[in-house]
Amino acid sequence: MAGEIGLIALESASRIGNRVNKILTEWREKDNFLIPVECPRFSSGEGKCIIRESVRDKDVYILLDVCNNSLTYSMCGEINHMSPDDHYQDLKRVIAACNGKAARISVIMLFLYEGRQHRKTTRESLDCAVMLRELENMGVYSLITFDAHDPRMQNVIPLMSMENVSPALQFTQALLTEYEDLNIDSDHLMFIAPDEGAAGRVVFLASVFGVNLGMFYKRRDYTHIIGGMNPVVAHDFCGGDICGKDLIVVDDMIASGSSILDTSRQLKMMGAKRVFLFSTFGLFTSGLERFDHAYKEGWFDRIFTTNLVYQKPELLEREWYYSVKMGRYIAALIDTINRGETLQELTKPEHRIQQMIGLYRNRKW
Repeated sequence: MAGEIGLIALESASRIGNRVNKILTEWREKDNFLIPVECPRFSSGEGKCIIRESVRDKDVYILLDVCNNSLTYSMCGEINHMSPDDHYQDLKRVIAACNGKAARISVIMLFLYEGRQHRKTTRESLDCAVMLRELENMGVYSLITFDAHDPRMQNVIPLMSMENVSPALQFTQALLTEYEDLNIDSDHLMFIAPDEGAAGRVVFLASVFGVNLGMFYKRRDYTHIIGGMNPVVAHDFCGGDICGKDLIVVDDMIASGSSILDTSRQLKMMGAKRVFLFSTFGLFTSGLERFDHAYKEGWFDRIFTTNLVYQKPELLEREWYYSVKMGRYIAALIDTINRGETLQELTKPEHRIQQMIGLYRNRKW
């Protein structure tokens, strides 16, 4: 073991941090692992970090959600919502406040900061790469993140541990628990990639489930940039017959939702029986109304996203929404890393998924 666990949950991830702490205390038979920290702001908007307990010789895990826009701070009398940049700066303040006293520091960055700015298409910044190099230079031992938009980002830091964890096991468990009438075979079930970027996730799940897959190709207008991206002109489907089948559309995030809703609408028009949407991160940046409308029109049957990012209370109340809980999984990652054991079974869960499917087919679920 690398030393006693010290868990630091920034305010952005306090809810899931408390859940992780509760699970760890049950497993390790200790009262508490949470180390209290504060990141106050001066009236000018400048900030600092204060750690209220010793971290000396501890195996510290810092948990944060850079997408939590519900938090605010006052600057010059005005209220500002915290952006991903603000959350990342607070992370660096926490690392700096540890002052080199911790045995090692691991960062659990639930959503990879600037993960969508992962490559150059013109003369532009590479923000995710800069972030990773900064954490490496600050002495971070390991970075754990979930479903990175482009997992090749770990090539930026070949000498620092980076774990890109898939929640495929938790999505499978949620789906099989919620629906008892699925037929898991190629005649009744199919996985769909909403674009070429999601193909890897879909290939993995379709292979483990033993079913076929299809993919949409996004045709974009590269002469314009709207909202930081080239707008999508059309979605073209590549795949076999989907008529009468249950379809599972898999992507890493739902932002505005335009693309995934258009995908689900087309699938329903092509004769799909039911359409389930899997997305690790449900950001819903343009509100929930368009999803309410799409559900009412019958474009999809259920949306599954994890609780790795902030969820608005009104989202949790929606009939069409299912929250996939990840607290136990994060606790297992921390427990395994601290014990110096392999993460293979946690990060590559294909065998456990196949076991679930076998039990489900035999109606022993």
